[in-house]
Amino acid sequence: MGPTTTDVTINTDDPTRPDVLELLGEHLADMHATSPAESVHALDPTALAAPGITFWSARAADGTLLGCAALKQLGPTDGELKSMRSATAARGRGVGSALLAHVLDAAAERGLRTVHLETGTQEYFAPARRLYERAGFVACPPFADYVLDPHSAFYRLTLDGHR
Repeated sequence: MGPTTTDVTINTDDPTRPDVLELLGEHLADMHATSPAESVHALDPTALAAPGITFWSARAADGTLLGCAALKQLGPTDGELKSMRSATAARGRGVGSALLAHVLDAAAERGLRTVHLETGTQEYFAPARRLYERAGFVACPPFADYVLDPHSAFYRLTLDGHR
């Protein structure tokens, strides 16, 4: 059995590190394999390094990359969860939950009141949708520059009283 969430360290990171590039490449490949191109909203590593976006990685004690997530500032009190991904070998071990909690804590510390996200509607994305719903995210209309799309599910979480 692999690392548990107690063995996970989450820190800001560079999305252009080689192991992160590999994980993000898998993420983009999976998005394109499960959704039409016009419905893929994942950011590439260069975009994840842009101002207004904070990128985190989750790593095991030995430095192995277990997952990643990013927070994009949409406005003074609004953010968007981006590029949430657990490494295949780390799935089912609480890495996604730990990353999500970390990002939501960071959002609350920054004074954000709402965190939005977009994910897929296909069965492939069902575990992600369950994770977000367990964390309190609720379905919402498209936000920011998104438009209605049968391949996209939109969620938001109000951070009032978060943690």
